[in-house]
Amino acid sequence: MGLPQTPAFGLEGRRALVTGAGRGIGLAAAAALAQAGAAVTLVARSAGEIEAGAAAIRAEGGRAEAAVLDVGDLGAVEAFFAARPAFHVLVNNAGTNRPKPVWEVSEEDYDAVLDLNVKSAFFVAQHGAKAMMREGVKGSLIHMGSQMGHVGGPRRSLYCASKWAIEGMNKAFALDLAPHGIRSNTIAPTFIETPMTRPFFEDQSFLDSVLAKIKLGRLGQVEDLMGAITFLASDAAALITGTSLIVDGGWTAD
Repeated sequence: MGLPQTPAFGLEGRRALVTGAGRGIGLAAAAALAQAGAAVTLVARSAGEIEAGAAAIRAEGGRAEAAVLDVGDLGAVEAFFAARPAFHVLVNNAGTNRPKPVWEVSEEDYDAVLDLNVKSAFFVAQHGAKAMMREGVKGSLIHMGSQMGHVGGPRRSLYCASKWAIEGMNKAFALDLAPHGIRSNTIAPTFIETPMTRPFFEDQSFLDSVLAKIKLGRLGQVEDLMGAITFLASDAAALITGTSLIVDGGWTAD
């Protein structure tokens, strides 16, 4: 009697796209996918960081290219996907935050956060999925959500609104795309230490409040997300769609 065989975690022969890939979680996602064998396209608005990231991946023997794209320019997004073969993996990572108490949020703040975190994410995923459908690619959409898409938080009204929206969007995407063999999932991290978030943790009272909620007792690192990204991109997650992989050190368990 033969034993069942573990599905492959490798991504050889596949093409992957990561938005917001210049630093932090996006760069880690690109590195993880390349280390698993994918040919990765790193996307951001400015060239410098993504070109450096792609060069670093190639220096380790991976396959990577940089492509300048403002995901807020929906015409440019459509043209970007029309000009390339379909990707097998799309990591929808570009996002922003403007932490303020609800009474200080302006319309400009609202538009900045919701336009990038929801509107741009929606249409990047839409055009990525349409390309997959056009070419018969059974792909994986991975949306970078947050634990704040599952709970609330002080000074996070806009961010929570955007990340809860991503969770609903993700489930509907999964239902629409399942007949085409395209999976859609979110990853929901806790506070991850990155160049963008590090200055916030210099406030000891804020750091203490965060660590009190993370039951494993430490801030997340980008490496904590790399396995989750690779897993959801791979055949090992072939029956997983419409759900959220929460990487939060126990924050939402309480």
